[in-house]
Amino acid sequence: MYRGSYTLIGQELSMFTRKLEAQLRYQDIPYQWQYKTLESAAAIEARAGTRFVPLLETPDGWILNDTICIGPLLHERFTEAPVIPASAAQRGACFILEDFFNHWLPRHALHSRWCYPDNVKAAGQNFGMNLILGRSIDAALSDAERQQVAGTGQMMLDAFGAAACEVQGAGLDQKDAVQSDFDTIMALLSNHFDEHDFLLGGRACLADFALVGPCKAHFLLDPEPKSWLGAYLPMLEGYVERVWSTAKPDAQWLAEDEIPETVYPLFDHAHKTYQVFAQNSIEAASKGEKFFQLDLGDGPFTARSMKRLDKARLHVRDELQRCGAVNSNLTSTAIMDFYLT
Repeated sequence: MYRGSYTLIGQELSMFTRKLEAQLRYQDIPYQWQYKTLESAAAIEARAGTRFVPLLETPDGWILNDTICIGPLLHERFTEAPVIPASAAQRGACFILEDFFNHWLPRHALHSRWCYPDNVKAAGQNFGMNLILGRSIDAALSDAERQQVAGTGQMMLDAFGAAACEVQGAGLDQKDAVQSDFDTIMALLSNHFDEHDFLLGGRACLADFALVGPCKAHFLLDPEPKSWLGAYLPMLEGYVERVWSTAKPDAQWLAEDEIPETVYPLFDHAHKTYQVFAQNSIEAASKGEKFFQLDLGDGPFTARSMKRLDKARLHVRDELQRCGAVNSNLTSTAIMDFYLT
């Protein structure tokens, strides 16, 4: 299952598919695309046992799902291009930041895609390229094909988009809150990438792929979130281009297990936003409550509880304990409390 060409099964507008593609590209792992289409969906789901994408088919025909598991597996199998630091603090930071980007940025991505009619139309055409035509979004469309995919956006909104926004508590009523938080995150990233090429220095890690996923699939693709970027657009485009390239052989994370100083404000923001959201979601799910209410400073909103957030939390906790991050300088920050309690 280790060598040969892999098959990436998913869609180009899926942040997690793009996350996995970024890792495949960065580690220079041979792969080919298979778009999950309306016609092929039933067979793919029956074989994989899940409706979620991405899926990764190995050269010997195994089907893997869940990027949280696939990422470390590829790191271990393609050791000439490591993407998880070996040292305790950096390794811990890698998994913490991956968790933050995996589970907080969907709020901004889903809101910006599905709450604005013009964006629904634009995203719908791109979805139609993959779902209906089985072709890349970069391919040219004939007039007949453009007509064929014209209603895809509304179909996706009705079947998935509106409900996905409800899960995240990110409907149109949260426009100001979502856009304000997005701007805060972009400002923090801009400060960081003024000094470093990647999140932990001069080499990409799993967290970089988790950040590039929504950038590639949403923020730099959909017209609505792209319009929010303003002066941050060149910064984000440059960063995505660096991650989208094959790793340089001499690229290194910072020496002596150092965490860049500009990462700590990201930790602080994650602690005050995502971790509060996740903790409330986990507590509601444990009580069998489908919804919970929360106010992160921009007014109250309602979201659906998600059991998977506790599974993700426990995954990070296990990694922190396994690598010794619980005894590193990360313990001086509040970011660890969510995982270790």
